[in-house]
Amino acid sequence: MFVRLRILLTGLLIVMLAGACQNHSTGQERQDHNRENFNANGYGEGELAMFQPRQRPFRKAYLDRLRVPAGFEIGVFARNAGHARMMTVLEDGTVLVSRPNQGDVLALRDTDGDGEADSRRVVVSGIPDVHGLVVRQGQLYLAAPRRVFVTEIRSEGAYPEPRPILDNLPAGGRHPYRTLGIGPDNRLYISVGSSCNACEEENPEHAAILRAPLSGGEREIFAEGLRNTIGFGWHPQTGEMWGMDIGTDWVGADDPPEELNRLEAGAHYGWPWCFGDRQEDPTVDVPPPDNLSRFEFCARTRPAVLTHQAHSTPIGWAFYTERKFPLEYQGDAFIPLRGSWNRYPAVGYGVARVDFKNGEPVAIEPFITGFLIEDGDAHFGRPAGAAVTPDGALLISDDVNGVIYRVTYRVE
Repeated sequence: MFVRLRILLTGLLIVMLAGACQNHSTGQERQDHNRENFNANGYGEGELAMFQPRQRPFRKAYLDRLRVPAGFEIGVFARNAGHARMMTVLEDGTVLVSRPNQGDVLALRDTDGDGEADSRRVVVSGIPDVHGLVVRQGQLYLAAPRRVFVTEIRSEGAYPEPRPILDNLPAGGRHPYRTLGIGPDNRLYISVGSSCNACEEENPEHAAILRAPLSGGEREIFAEGLRNTIGFGWHPQTGEMWGMDIGTDWVGADDPPEELNRLEAGAHYGWPWCFGDRQEDPTVDVPPPDNLSRFEFCARTRPAVLTHQAHSTPIGWAFYTERKFPLEYQGDAFIPLRGSWNRYPAVGYGVARVDFKNGEPVAIEPFITGFLIEDGDAHFGRPAGAAVTPDGALLISDDVNGVIYRVTYRVE
């Protein structure tokens, strides 16, 4: 009997191992096959032209693969944070993290000052796809795909049930997540991405940034022609509004670029007809509005101030407003690049720095690299949100492995 049982168990183990090997082989073959669908320029067409590096679970040893500029150090502030996306930091150092897949907001705190969160609690729940967060005068504003809420911040326990202040935002479509900011004018700014990859929107509030009073009520279109400007903010010295717009897919490996725009009231930034320095997009079939030619229409739009590698997918933004980083980094912006899914080799998967000089951006350069491993065929993180803490650290969230990284500067 025992011999028979041993034989059965051995046979079952062999079958399981064979299945696992077959699944791994199938996944590898699929990855290799997809790679073949890209041309020499790194881009292809159709559903087969999708190359997204495989996700690997986070391991502490991977920290050694991350590269930051000389003098900086990177560690882990929190793990197992779920679908960690946008972050905002309270005056006491509490870090609030939106988790769209969990439909909640997580509060993390480092109570002993060792650089790692040792206290966590869910402070808001029951809001599917909650994403944008911003704080003002003890109030937390939250954005879901079709509504904006507000609730009171409390030092202990859960916050009161959020109440809606804006309703009937455009339906999610291709880009359902909304982000929030509060400008120097003490008004609420809501980013609404496009419903499609490249089309003429039926709802003018798509592919735009909206503006409304903090109390809610009537809203207006602040800027338009922005395919998906998830990350934006106001320069701490000039008060000017800046943001990174994500370019259209299926045009090319290096077109259209991701755009750094100076965001101004009433401006149109070109999407879907123009990109970069008012360059016409030849892949868009629908004609521009007002019976204008493409040339005439693009000439009326605002060009990008700087551009970055196409398909890098910038989705977060944080100006560095503390004093712990070297002087040349103070007032700069940090942008998580979530990374490509339809380009070979993959790009993004890191954090970029926007170097500002006298209030003007002069360059976009790498700040954190190394998330891509196995010759670019795999990754262990997709950076999403960015925030600066009162003790001068820069936090970067990863929305696939649920890790929040902490960057500090080592003072000699």
